[in-house]
Amino acid sequence: MAKTIFYSFHYQRDVHRVQLVRNINALEAQPLLNAQEWEQVRQSGDKAIEKWIHDQMTYKKAVIVLIGKETASRPWVTYEIEKAWAAKKPLLGVRIHGLSSMGGVDSAGPDPFARTDAAGSAPIFDPTVTDWSGKIDSQATYNKLRANLEAWSSQGATKRPW
Repeated sequence: MAKTIFYSFHYQRDVHRVQLVRNINALEAQPLLNAQEWEQVRQSGDKAIEKWIHDQMTYKKAVIVLIGKETASRPWVTYEIEKAWAAKKPLLGVRIHGLSSMGGVDSAGPDPFARTDAAGSAPIFDPTVTDWSGKIDSQATYNKLRANLEAWSSQGATKRPW
């Protein structure tokens, strides 16, 4: 099981959902920067962001992309996917749009692996649970994620050496 992981996600849109994932405490991940800390790194430029990603990802056993509505369009998420793939780290996605953020859920976003070399290789797990009317049940979704996250973390795909 990949107990130490790097979470890749769209900070601005999904940070509250990511905090819910971290609160499960099933896996050890990089520190979650607050908005001010992230802004300091971001304002230092692309090289500073690359260094932060490198430093945080180096000793992690796997990379989990937490997939929200806009995750696939984020350039730093793409960078993190490509970096993990090149480093042959197990890579997988977990959909988080069904978790509540500020009282609301979101719609599913596209596959963030589709535009990378990992396309078609990295599994995506979806804990989203709907009620009888088709409405997302965020509490049931959280419970399903909590029950499965640790097991899913060991099912990432790695780049083949050939």
